[in-house]
Amino acid sequence: MSGFSISWLDLREGADHAARDKPLARAALQFLDKPHGALLVDLGAGTGSTLRALSALAPAGGAYIVWRLVDHDGALLDEALRRHGTDCVIEDHQCDLRHVAELPLGGATLVSASALFDLASADFATALLARLQTQGTALYAALNYDGRTQWTPPHPLDAAVLDAFNRDQRTDKGLGSGPALGPDACAWLQAHCESLGYQVQTAQSDWQLGPQDAALVRELVVGIARAVAVHYHLDPDALHEWKTFRLANAGTGTCLVGHLDLLATPV
Repeated sequence: MSGFSISWLDLREGADHAARDKPLARAALQFLDKPHGALLVDLGAGTGSTLRALSALAPAGGAYIVWRLVDHDGALLDEALRRHGTDCVIEDHQCDLRHVAELPLGGATLVSASALFDLASADFATALLARLQTQGTALYAALNYDGRTQWTPPHPLDAAVLDAFNRDQRTDKGLGSGPALGPDACAWLQAHCESLGYQVQTAQSDWQLGPQDAALVRELVVGIARAVAVHYHLDPDALHEWKTFRLANAGTGTCLVGHLDLLATPV
């Protein structure tokens, strides 16, 4: 599984925090509000963006929560500790997320993962949910890409680029074996969690990007163009023109990127 830079995570954090569904996040926090405290395990924690998002909504900043941050990238965890090591109780665990049986989930009240499951394969998600069910642990999966992207102003190649990008999102991303869940992640999680007896709630958490997000939009455009440049039979000149058009309008247009949040709690 490829890593993400601190600069990219910081660039997207504002859009992520604005998009995250607040009532569902508060429902996750309510589940964590236990008489003797609670342990939240955040998978793919990065620099602690989920910690920041939930702490901002939690009573007393979530002081009753022990945060176990798990990531394969030690530099990201070091940055999380630098930013929050004196603010709350943090355990940091550097480990390979692909090895589900070895993930430090013991004692978890709730496992969270943001912008992760759309990169994961079905076998990874199946194995993880089996562990959570055995423990009676809840799941809060936020910011799962759902396949929708809408631009203004429009461009004639938008639909073809989106189709190609969504196909690319379903290729193997290295988190488990086989194709990633991609835009189907939230629907897959909901169906599987319900089959395991969980109560499931979902909510939209779309990125709503405008001129104030021009730097993020430019990175998004470059990333999409790179992802679809090979294997998807798009004319290279047409794709280059689409990329040029999108970059030129990054500071004046808009972009909606569809995401869904999910909370699954034991009944």
